[in-house]
Amino acid sequence: ESLHSCIGLLGISAGSLLLAVHFYSSPRAAPLIPGTALGVLLLVLSALLAYAGIRRSLRNASLLVSLCLTLSAFWSGYGVILILAGQGALPGLGDARDALVPGLATFTLALLLVALAGLLCGEPVLALVAAAVSLASAHELALPYSPSLGPSAVACSHLVVCLVGGYFALGRILHFLTKGRVALPGTDLAEKKAREQGRGSAGSANPFAAPGLLLNLLAASVFGCRLLGVTHGLFLGHVPWLWAAGTYQIGICVLSYRAMDVLMATAFGFTSILKFAGGYCLLYPTWQPEEPSFPTPFLVVFSILFAVLALFLSLRSPVDGLYLLVFVAYCIALACSPRGFFAAGPQGVAVAIFVASALVALIHLYNVRARAKIPPGKGAVKALLARSSLLKLREGPDLHAPYLGYSKYADAEVLAYGCSVLASFALTATGDPQAPLGTVVIPWVVVAGGILKLLGGSVAFARGKTLESSAFILYSVMWIIWGLTRYSGLYGTARSFHAAVGIVAFMLFNSFIVFCSLFLNMAWFFYSLTFMLIAVSFLLDAIHALPAGYDIAATLIFGLVSFYCFLAALSSSTFEGCCFPMGRPVVQLSGVGAGTTKCLHLPARKASSVKRIADILRNGGTCGIPTDTVYVLVAACSRPDAVEKAHRSKRQAQDRPMSLWISSLKQLEPAKHLFTPLLWDFMEAAWPSPISLVIPRGEWVDFLGMKDSARYVGTPQSVAIRIPDCSVTTHLIDLVGPIVVTSANPTGEADTTHHNQVYAKLGDKVDAVLCGGPSPENIASTVVDCTKIDSGNIGFFRVGIIPKSQVLQILEEVQKK
Repeated sequence: ESLHSCIGLLGISAGSLLLAVHFYSSPRAAPLIPGTALGVLLLVLSALLAYAGIRRSLRNASLLVSLCLTLSAFWSGYGVILILAGQGALPGLGDARDALVPGLATFTLALLLVALAGLLCGEPVLALVAAAVSLASAHELALPYSPSLGPSAVACSHLVVCLVGGYFALGRILHFLTKGRVALPGTDLAEKKAREQGRGSAGSANPFAAPGLLLNLLAASVFGCRLLGVTHGLFLGHVPWLWAAGTYQIGICVLSYRAMDVLMATAFGFTSILKFAGGYCLLYPTWQPEEPSFPTPFLVVFSILFAVLALFLSLRSPVDGLYLLVFVAYCIALACSPRGFFAAGPQGVAVAIFVASALVALIHLYNVRARAKIPPGKGAVKALLARSSLLKLREGPDLHAPYLGYSKYADAEVLAYGCSVLASFALTATGDPQAPLGTVVIPWVVVAGGILKLLGGSVAFARGKTLESSAFILYSVMWIIWGLTRYSGLYGTARSFHAAVGIVAFMLFNSFIVFCSLFLNMAWFFYSLTFMLIAVSFLLDAIHALPAGYDIAATLIFGLVSFYCFLAALSSSTFEGCCFPMGRPVVQLSGVGAGTTKCLHLPARKASSVKRIADILRNGGTCGIPTDTVYVLVAACSRPDAVEKAHRSKRQAQDRPMSLWISSLKQLEPAKHLFTPLLWDFMEAAWPSPISLVIPRGEWVDFLGMKDSARYVGTPQSVAIRIPDCSVTTHLIDLVGPIVVTSANPTGEADTTHHNQVYAKLGDKVDAVLCGGPSPENIASTVVDCTKIDSGNIGFFRVGIIPKSQVLQILEEVQKK
C-alpha cells in the first residue's frame, strides 16, 4: 500500500516536472522537450498513475484513487493531442488551442473538487497537489486570452507540485532510514492507515464512482464549449478527450463490478457508449464533408434503458438515480435532432450534464473518507419499501455471491443484456450504400454489441457461468466481425461466399448454445434462439438476399427478448423474490438441474447445524465443511468405515494421503513425551493456521483413538496434521473428536470454493454439507515437511496461502528460544 501511494504521488510529480520544463522553455524557438516527445512521456505516466490508482483502491478507498485516475485520464488525452499537433494533424491556426480548451476547463474544475474534498477530509498533501495542478490548468486555459500571464505562470504551478512531491519523497526516505522514528508531517503512511481504519469502511462503497462521474464532465465539456462559443467548432482535436473518457469509463465499469456495484457499473458502461459515438461523429468529417445521420429508434431505446436503470438506481441512491435522468434527456435530445451531437439541443443538455456531474461527483468525493456523510437518500427508500409486502431490497454479505465458487466480481448480465438491446436496434438504420459510414451504426454495434458484451462474458466466466459466458463472448465476436464488415463498407459491391460460410459456422456454434440453454431456463432458450434471427440477417445480407423489413422484424423480436432479460436481471439483483421470472429449464434429465438432492445442506452460522453434522459424522457419515481455506471432505477418526468411504472417494487414492485435524494441542498432551521439544514448540507456534505439518508416524497416533482408521491416514512413515484457524471447524472437532480430512473434489480437479460445489463434484460420496458460502480464500494450506526438523531443516510439499518465508520465520523464532 505504501509502495502504490509513493508511485502515485511521485508519478504526479514527474509529470508536473516535465510540464514545468516544457512551459519554462516554450518561449524559446526550440523547446527543451518537443511536443511529440512530451505527449509520449505523458502517456507513459498516465499508465503508471492508472496502475497506482487501481492497486491502491484494491486495498482501501482513498482520495488518492480519484486523484490518480483523474490525472491519468487528463494526461492521456492531453498527450494524444500533443502528438497530433506535433505530427501536423491539427494544421489550423487555433486548432491546438481549441482542442485543449475542453479538457483544461474540465480538469480545472475536477481537480478543484478533489482538492476541496481533500481539504475537508484532512488530506492536506493530496489537496495541495490537486489544487496546484488545477491552478496550472486554469493558467494554461487563460493563456491564449491573457498573454500577460505568460507560460511561466503555468510552470510555477507545476513547480509547486514538484516541491510537494520532493517533500513527500524526503519524508519517506527519512522514515525508511530511521526505521520510522522520524516522519515529516503528512508523510507517515502508517499513521494515515491507522486513521483510515479507525474511520472504518462506511464510506463510498464504490471508490471508482467519483472518477467515473468526473469523466462525464469531460465529454459534456467538449459539446458545452461549442454551444457557449468557447471553441470555434467540433473537429478531430476533440476526439482524444471523448475516447479517453470512454476508454477510462470502460475500465471503471470493470472496477465497479469488482467493487460489487452493479448499477453504477452498468451506468458507466452505457455512458461510455455515448462517448465513443461522439468521438466517431467528430472523426467522420475528416474523410467526408457532410455530418453523419443517427438511427432514431436506437436513441429512443437507449433513453428507455437509461430511464429503467435510473429507476432501479434510485432505490439504492436517489441522488444517483436522479442524476441518470439527465442522460435520459440527452438521448431524447439526440433522437429529436437530425444533426445529433452537432445540434444545439443536445449540446444544451450536455451543459446540464456538466453541472449535474460536478455536483454528484463532489458528493461521492466527500463521502469517500469523511466522517459525517452527505446522505444519498437510501434510508428514505428503505423506510418506504419496508411498508410494502411485495418488494423487499436484497441486502447482506451474500448479495453478490455466485451460485458456484468464489468470485471477486459482481454479476455483469444486466450490462450484457442491455447491450444486446442496443446492438439489435442499431440494425434498424438504413444507410446509404455509397456512404456506409455516414449512418452512425458502428459505435453502437462494436462498442455496445462487441466490447461491452465481451466484458459481460468475461465477468460471467469469472463467476463460473460457463454457458452464459460462452454465449456472450460468441455474440460479441459476431457483432464485432460482421458488424464492422457490414456497416463499414468492407463488403463493397460484391458478396463473398467465404463470408457466408463464416456466418454459417457462427450459427452452428449458436445452435449448440441453444441446445445447452434447454437445460438452463426458458428465458435463456429464447434469448439464444432469437439471436439466430440476427445471424440469419447477417447471412442473408452476405449473399445479397436480404428481404425488405426482415431486419426490423429480427430487431424487434431479439430486442424485446433481450429487454425482458435486462429487466429480469435488474430486478433479481435488486429485489428478493422473482419479479420477472426467467422460467424453468425446458428439459430436465436425472442429475441435470433436476429437483432436490438427498444430501443435507445446513447453514454454518447455526450451532444446531454444526451439532447435526457432528451427529452424522459420529454415525459413520462423510460431510463437506468450510475451513479457513477451501471446502474439505471429512470423516470421524472413530469411524473406520466412514474414513474408508472418504478414502475411496478419490481416484488414485494411494497418491492422495489424507490428513489428520485436531482442535487443540491439548488433545496431544498425553503423548507429548513422544514428540521432540523442538517439534512440539514449532506446532505450538504455528497453529492454529492454514499450515499442515507432516511429522513422523509413531505411537502418538494411538492416543487419538484412531483404531483401524490409521491405515488410511498419511503414509506408513508420516502423517500430516494441523489445527485449522476456523471457529466452525474447531467447534465441530470438539464435538466429534479428531477428524480425517481430504479435499472436496475429485482427483485432478480444482479446489472447492463454495458449498454448492461440494455435492456437484462428489455426488453420493458426501452425506451432508455445512454451508458457509464462498471460501475465505481460493488457495489451499501450506504443507511443511517436519520429519527432519531436529536437524534444523524443514521442507515444503506445497506452498499455499502461508508463504515459505513466514513459515521459516516461525521456525527461526522457535529455535531462538
